[in-house]
Amino acid sequence: MTTIKKFEPVKSALLIMDYQRLILENYLSEKTAADVLAKTAALADAAREAEIKVIYIAVGFREGHPEISSKNALFSGVKKNGLLVTGAPESEIHPDVSPQAGEPVIIKHRIGAFSFTGLDMILKANGIQTLIMAGLTTSGVVLSSVRQAFDLDFNLIIAADCCGDADDYIHSVLINSILPQHAEVQVAAELIKRMSASKN
Repeated sequence: MTTIKKFEPVKSALLIMDYQRLILENYLSEKTAADVLAKTAALADAAREAEIKVIYIAVGFREGHPEISSKNALFSGVKKNGLLVTGAPESEIHPDVSPQAGEPVIIKHRIGAFSFTGLDMILKANGIQTLIMAGLTTSGVVLSSVRQAFDLDFNLIIAADCCGDADDYIHSVLINSILPQHAEVQVAAELIKRMSASKN
């Protein structure tokens, strides 16, 4: 994927997706979790400095999980175990990357950030054309949301080291071979430099 030539902060948003305690503690190694948290926190601070909108995505359900069908093989286990109820401790966004005042948190009930949510409406209402994506997991919310956003004609940048997966091999294949077909892939340090340069 070619580099996005014109990077305009006012038309860009950083999506921090599924950085929730349950996912960080159960799907990533302790080392990977610490690493992605530190890099995503730095990226979020740089985005705010550059006046790039920061938007959070989190998976969550009402008590009793009425949003989950028994036909859904992935989420039926979540329902059976009573997990990811909105407001429960394990559903909280990790405090190292928690939203600041005025930053929206969009609750989703499926894998993709755009599935049955108001994300597209919020982005279009704010004139957003470029999305910078950080998410857990790479094979889950990142892959699904990149494909959805690509179909919606957004410019896409993936912060490679702000994504992680339970399977390092799958993460590597997606970041190096699959996702570059739809998005520019960069590491957080390079994106932070780019954000800083955009202020000048």
